[in-house]
Amino acid sequence: MTNPGPDDDKQTGSMRDLGRLLPWVRPYTFQMVVLFSAALIGTLAGLVIPALTRYVIDGPIAHGDRAGLWWLGLLALAFGAVEAFLIYLRRLMLSKAALRIEADLRDDLYGHLQRLPVSFHDRWQSGQLLSRASTDLSVIRRFIGFGLVFLVVNGLTFLVVVVMLIAAYWPLGVLVLISAIPLIVMLFRFEKEYSVISRAQQDQLGELTTVIEEGATGIRILKAFGRARMAYTRFDGGAQKLYGIELRRVTVLANIWAAIEMHPQIVLSMIVLGGSIAVAQGAMTLGTLVAFSALFLLLLWPIASLGFLLAMAQEAATATRRIFEVLDTPSDITSPSNPLDPPPAGKARLEFRDVGFRFADSDEFIVRHLDLAIEPGETLALVGATGTGKTTITAFVPRLYDVTEGAVLLDGVDIRELSLERLRSDVAMAFEDPTLFSASVRENLTLGRPDASDEQITEAIEIAQAGFVYDLPWGLDTRVGEQGMSLSGGQRQRLALARAVLGRPRVLVLDDPLSALDIHTEGLVEQALRRVLADTTGLVVAHRPSTVLLADRVAFLQDGTIAAIGTHSQLLAEVAAYRDILSSDADEASDLEEAAR
Repeated sequence: MTNPGPDDDKQTGSMRDLGRLLPWVRPYTFQMVVLFSAALIGTLAGLVIPALTRYVIDGPIAHGDRAGLWWLGLLALAFGAVEAFLIYLRRLMLSKAALRIEADLRDDLYGHLQRLPVSFHDRWQSGQLLSRASTDLSVIRRFIGFGLVFLVVNGLTFLVVVVMLIAAYWPLGVLVLISAIPLIVMLFRFEKEYSVISRAQQDQLGELTTVIEEGATGIRILKAFGRARMAYTRFDGGAQKLYGIELRRVTVLANIWAAIEMHPQIVLSMIVLGGSIAVAQGAMTLGTLVAFSALFLLLLWPIASLGFLLAMAQEAATATRRIFEVLDTPSDITSPSNPLDPPPAGKARLEFRDVGFRFADSDEFIVRHLDLAIEPGETLALVGATGTGKTTITAFVPRLYDVTEGAVLLDGVDIRELSLERLRSDVAMAFEDPTLFSASVRENLTLGRPDASDEQITEAIEIAQAGFVYDLPWGLDTRVGEQGMSLSGGQRQRLALARAVLGRPRVLVLDDPLSALDIHTEGLVEQALRRVLADTTGLVVAHRPSTVLLADRVAFLQDGTIAAIGTHSQLLAEVAAYRDILSSDADEASDLEEAAR
């Protein structure tokens, strides 16, 4: 599902969005002050040269004073050296401030993404999050380190130069000031249009990133079904849409640039014409005219840069708004301020008390009026048709989702009263779809128990029948590649199971973790799991008859609630729907009954 975009009235974005970055800028106030000061003083130092030019022409050149010419030349050289040093200082401060601000913002964004609940990630496309954590942050960094600096510096430069022009010859100075008004009005009109296009471009880039990511991670499926052309068509459609948006953006920028480039040329021609008449009439000296023209030429950069600086500001404002759409999302699954974390005492008792659950954007309950108690050391299997809420129920235990109604209790304490760290150290999960990270086998195994000993790792590997890891090129230090795709499905599932049982958690939640194993390996794993489950409290989602036999009791789910509960043999004998789900034919049902006895 795509994240909802902002309202159109917000897309006309103002610079207020950029003000929200102040908490990240504030720690680098000193560097930013030096950065701004160096840029401003360096720019103002450049303004001295036209003034010196006036004195050179009206003084030493007009009077043939060679000695005075040398001194003024050396003075101009000194100001040039100062300007060069200040440019170096500005660049140095840029690396110390803008890059650190970007890094801090990226860390905070990623940290917040880790804190946000699973329900948030269910709603958002991963490509949208990736584009915010990469492209949008780079846009902000470039604006802080360059665009913001020169918007301020060039604005001040414009005001200082206009004052100098008016002081030099006020009629032409006023002309320059008045001529800037229609240009500024036009730029702000284009700025609003550019803001909307910029948002559309960044959102579409996020969509395209999602398509690319899905194509890369699902390449095996696409090739297996011969759907490479479909994937390409989908990508090309998104790329063409992005191309169209980019063309609109370029068109707006072209209009801005055309106006900006044309404006100073017209004004310069008026200055030359009006200044020549003033010199001829004796109203101003030739040196003043040359200095006046040189000063105006210094305005070419502030005027010419105004277009792309405003565009950069709009892109940064849009990027900031997109990032705060994530940062403003509250995490509704958090540790309490005063957690009740009693010391662990062996096997845990797990209870679901009148539990109900629905997603925030839905009125339909997935689970309702669920009452269930699992005694310490007991293993309970959840069985039911697809869509009855089995996996959702398991997600309540480590608080991947919080219940909408009722409570889940661990040793009589509502798990919402426990710290997340404590809860997730007591509870371990193995999912049907195992996820491994681009890291070593050891790092994947100890993900939830980084302090696990070698003996505990060896025991977990044996329980999960994952001894194949010792045959990998570098044993436990072998990197398994992105998503563990260098391993087979059964190997990934066994590693995920070993990760769950490592350290013997107080509560072990298994969501059909043996589905990818062959019959022989499944039998060995189940035999080892029985020993583990005897020492812990287990909740097992079972789709296969052999997995059901791991449990002491079975809860049969229908329509999000418990329809029947009892031993496996009791449900086989008394509940026809239970037999239908577990048995593909009468012979298999008979075999299950025999095995249960």
